[in-house]
Amino acid sequence: MNRKIGNLFKGDKGIWMVFLFLCLISVIEVFSASSTLTYKSQNYLGPLIYHSSMIIFGLFVAIVTLNIPCRYFKIVTPLLLFITFATLLWVLIGGESINGANRVIKLAGFTFQPSEIAKGTMVLATAQILSAMQRPDGKGADEKALKYVLIIVLPAVFLIGIENLSTACLLFLVIFLMMFLGRVPIMQLGKLTGAAVALVAVFLTLVLTLGNIEKSADENNPSSEQVANGKKDELKGGGIFHRFATWRNRIVKHSDGSDEDPHKFDMDKNFQVGHANIAIASSGIIGKGPGNSTERDYLPQAFSDFIFAIIIEEIGIVGAIVVVFLYVILLFRAARIARRCENNFPAFLVLGLAMLLVVQATINMMVAVGLLPVTGQPLPLISKGGTSTIINCAYIGVILSISRSAKRVDTISAKKQ
Repeated sequence: MNRKIGNLFKGDKGIWMVFLFLCLISVIEVFSASSTLTYKSQNYLGPLIYHSSMIIFGLFVAIVTLNIPCRYFKIVTPLLLFITFATLLWVLIGGESINGANRVIKLAGFTFQPSEIAKGTMVLATAQILSAMQRPDGKGADEKALKYVLIIVLPAVFLIGIENLSTACLLFLVIFLMMFLGRVPIMQLGKLTGAAVALVAVFLTLVLTLGNIEKSADENNPSSEQVANGKKDELKGGGIFHRFATWRNRIVKHSDGSDEDPHKFDMDKNFQVGHANIAIASSGIIGKGPGNSTERDYLPQAFSDFIFAIIIEEIGIVGAIVVVFLYVILLFRAARIARRCENNFPAFLVLGLAMLLVVQATINMMVAVGLLPVTGQPLPLISKGGTSTIINCAYIGVILSISRSAKRVDTISAKKQ
C-alpha cells in the first residue's frame, strides 16, 4: 500500500510537502474568506465544494504532468505558442469583462484566463531558447539569445498588458531573471534595463496625464458605497487607454502618503486597503484562529487578492511566516533540482516556473501589507481560482517531472563512481 502511494506521489518530496501544505491552507482560508460569496449565493458549502474540487482536479493534473518526460515539454512549445497568441487576441476582441477588463474567455460553459496559459508558455519558450543558445565554450548564452527571447515574449507582454498590466510586469520580470540566470551578456541586460526604465517613465507620464482619477473607479479597491450598491463608476475613454484611469488611481493613492497617515486616510476610497490593514493590525502573534476573521465580511476580494491579510488575521504573524517560508522552500528546492539537471533546458524551466510562482506570491503579499499598489494578483496555490489554480498545479507537476529525471541522473552518476 505504501509503495503504491509512493509511486503516485513521485518526484521531489520537498516540493510535494510544500504543495500539499499550500493546498491545505488554501482550502481552510478560502472557505473562511468566502463569506461574501456564501451570503450572495445563500449556499454555505458552495464555495468550499467548488474550491476543493478545483484543488482535487489540480492535484490530478499535477500527478499526470509529473509522469510526462521532460523532453515532451519541448515538443508542445509551438502548439502552446499558437494557443497563447490566439487566445490573447481573442480575449481582447471578444473576451468576457470582469471588473472593467477583458481577461477571461467563456467557452462551452467554462471560463479561462489566457494570461495564465501565456505565462507558462513564455517561460517554456524562454527556457528552450536559452538552452539552445548556450555557447560551447561555457561562457554563457550567445548574444542573439536576447533578441530571440524578446521576439517571442514582448508581443505577449504587450497583449497581456493592455488589460492586465500587473501580470505583464510579472511576466517580464520573471523572463528577465531567467535571462540573467541563463547568462545572457550583462551588457545586453544593462541596455534592456535602461530601455525598460525609459519606457516606464514614458508610460507613467502618459498614465498620469491621460488618466482621469476623479471619474475612474478602481475595480479592485471599490468604495463601501459601491460595494453595498453593487455598482461601479464608468471609466472614461476606450480602446487601449480605457485602463489608464484605474492605473493612475492606484499609483496616486499609493504614492500620496494617505495610506500611512490616519488623518488623511479615506476609508470609502481605500476600502480594500483599509480593511486589509485592520485585519493585519488586529491579528497579533497567533491570530484570532481559523474561521474567526471579521474583516472577511468587508473585503470583497478576501478570498483572492487580499487572502494573505485574512491569513495574518486568523493565524497571526506566525502563520504568515509559515506561508512565506513555504514559498522560500519551493524556490530553494527548485534551485537544488536545477543544479542536479544534466541539461540546460530542464534547469532553466524549473527555475522559471518556480520564480513565476514565488515572484507572484511576493507581489501579492506586498500588496496585502501595503508595500505595493493594488495589483489584482492572487496568491498562487492559495487564492480561490479556476484556471489559475489548475495551471499553477500543472507548474508544480512540471517541476516534479524534472526532479524525477534529475534524480535518475544523480543515481547513474553515483553508480559510475
